[in-house]
Amino acid sequence: MQDLSANPKFISIEGISRRYPKSGGGTTTIFEDLWFSMRKGEFACVIGHSGCGKTTVLNILNGLDAPDDGAAIVDGRAIEGPSLDRAVIFQGHSLLPWRTVLGNVAYAVAARHRDWPRAKVQAHAMAFIEKVGLKGSELKKPSELSGGMKQRVGIARALSIEPKMMLMDEPFSALDALTRGTLQDEVRRICLETGQTAFMITHDVDEAIYLADRIVLMTNGPQAMVAEIVENPLPRNRVRTEIHHHPDYYAIRNHLIDFLVFRSKTFKDAIPAGYDRRHPPVVRPAASGSTAPSGSRAA
Repeated sequence: MQDLSANPKFISIEGISRRYPKSGGGTTTIFEDLWFSMRKGEFACVIGHSGCGKTTVLNILNGLDAPDDGAAIVDGRAIEGPSLDRAVIFQGHSLLPWRTVLGNVAYAVAARHRDWPRAKVQAHAMAFIEKVGLKGSELKKPSELSGGMKQRVGIARALSIEPKMMLMDEPFSALDALTRGTLQDEVRRICLETGQTAFMITHDVDEAIYLADRIVLMTNGPQAMVAEIVENPLPRNRVRTEIHHHPDYYAIRNHLIDFLVFRSKTFKDAIPAGYDRRHPPVVRPAASGSTAPSGSRAA
């Protein structure tokens, strides 16, 4: 299993702000002076109410949007536009309807490796189709697939280009509960096996607890801010059917729900003493009922 202590700032959000013009003049600040970082191989989720700028942060990391201030940095280089180093899985599958499963994944592989012969591209694509459990369906077109299978193709396509970072915008929100759980299992397994760095937006507290190593909590917008970084106290090799038995499970769940229901609205009006935007507090909820500092601060 990957050592997350290595390269603590593989992904770094450094003082970013985003503002939009108002129809009657002036500007609306969605968020301002955001700071947080991610380690290589880490799975991070961001939670916050609609309007706090979660998707805007993801689009800045993807290079589809640019901050008004600050910078987003991946592996030591500032993001200046879209790149195959960063793959995105959307809420919708966004597949090419005229291509087969293999054709959709191979299209991404060929874009990444333009000098590869067709046979090598298809073999590489098939390896990732198998990883998401779609072997035997590679010649089907999207119209022949269920919603869950289409999302599997999207996951295979994103992973096949072996990106430095995988970005996910609520990729399971439109699926039924059983399919959602199955795909969460697949994504977690693949990320652990490959050491993939992943950043996901979610409104689902239980999804964040199951998938994430750390959870970024954002206050309500406009003028949203990172309130704190929550370290997941559950073991990385957690099992879905067993996590609710872990002594710290309800500690972290209650902490996240308390934030969404209460503190996300009131945090800006009662900022804790010593709070530093550049180093948001890092906490690790404990079964004792206290939420202890993790012993580190967000870089």
